[in-house]
Amino acid sequence: MRKIVNYLREFAEIWGYREHPYDALLQPYEPGMTVARLDRIFGALRPKLAELVRAVAASGKNPDPSALKGHFPVERQKELNRRLLCDLGYDFEAGRLDESAHPFAIGLGPGDVRITTRYSEDDLTVGLFGTIHECGHALYEQYLPAGLYGTPLWDGASMGVHESQSRLWENMIGRSRAFWDRYLPVLREYFPEPFGRISTETFYRAVNAARPSLIRTEADELTYNLHIIVRYEIEKSLFDGRISADDLPTVWNDLYADLLGVRPGNDAEGVLQDVHWAGGSFGYFPSYALGNVYAAQLLEAMRKTVDVDGCVADGRFEAIRGWLHERVWRYGKQFDPEDLIEKATGSPANPDALLAYLQNKYGELYGL
Repeated sequence: MRKIVNYLREFAEIWGYREHPYDALLQPYEPGMTVARLDRIFGALRPKLAELVRAVAASGKNPDPSALKGHFPVERQKELNRRLLCDLGYDFEAGRLDESAHPFAIGLGPGDVRITTRYSEDDLTVGLFGTIHECGHALYEQYLPAGLYGTPLWDGASMGVHESQSRLWENMIGRSRAFWDRYLPVLREYFPEPFGRISTETFYRAVNAARPSLIRTEADELTYNLHIIVRYEIEKSLFDGRISADDLPTVWNDLYADLLGVRPGNDAEGVLQDVHWAGGSFGYFPSYALGNVYAAQLLEAMRKTVDVDGCVADGRFEAIRGWLHERVWRYGKQFDPEDLIEKATGSPANPDALLAYLQNKYGELYGL
């Protein structure tokens, strides 16, 4: 790790930056983004999210996790996921759904955008929400203009904008009450047990349960951004010299205790849990949280002209796809991410829409 960090410090000097060496490392993932901008965005998110997480924990309201427990044969899950993908608009004439250890979406070219997911026979949500998440990425790729293929512009605007699509479909649509008003009866067709006796409200609350945890990839929608802020603060400090690679385990554990109220018992569930740093991908993590920021702004803007909940409840996803295509997908990589988001929503990246969305959703769920 010392060698990786030292090499990246050299790269930052070679690539160049105006204010902070970490700015240089952000550019491959989020063109135009800087530490100054992230400090403002994450600085607004951090205290309010931490306060909301504490309020949820203190509410004493814990959704019943047994509502989601059961036995879910993988072949039936695959049938369900294919049905959902078709409804959401994924084109199976131009793609596939396969299985892998870690879900991903990949665009090989116009007419070939593939999805993988993974399954657990004990937990339906692993394959279900993993598939919807990757569908968000895949829809973006399937709707990129074919005329840009073969140029650097046939791509998403940034990692953050790409993540905004997967997060919007997975969480803001796929975990919404309107979605499960429509799809819990479908779920019962495939899995009468245990879902034949569960109300929509019980299911909706169970799939939106929030609690502090140690593992980023298993984090809920509310706490996820705090996992990213931990990593951002560490990365920034590594490259301005405030900490060294040797400090990583201690700094990591202290930040988790401070922001999430949990402390890793070992480095496997702490600083070693992600592959990004071992691969030298410093500067990547902020894009995950920016994806949530962008997604909330896009949803807020979409609601001004589209009855999103009504469309979801009726299965009219073409209206949502049409809005996203008109304002995001058809441009490919022609704009820097913040320019694209401002063009689509009328505002540059800011956390207000995300905070309002999370406060409204979890305030209602937990009676705050």
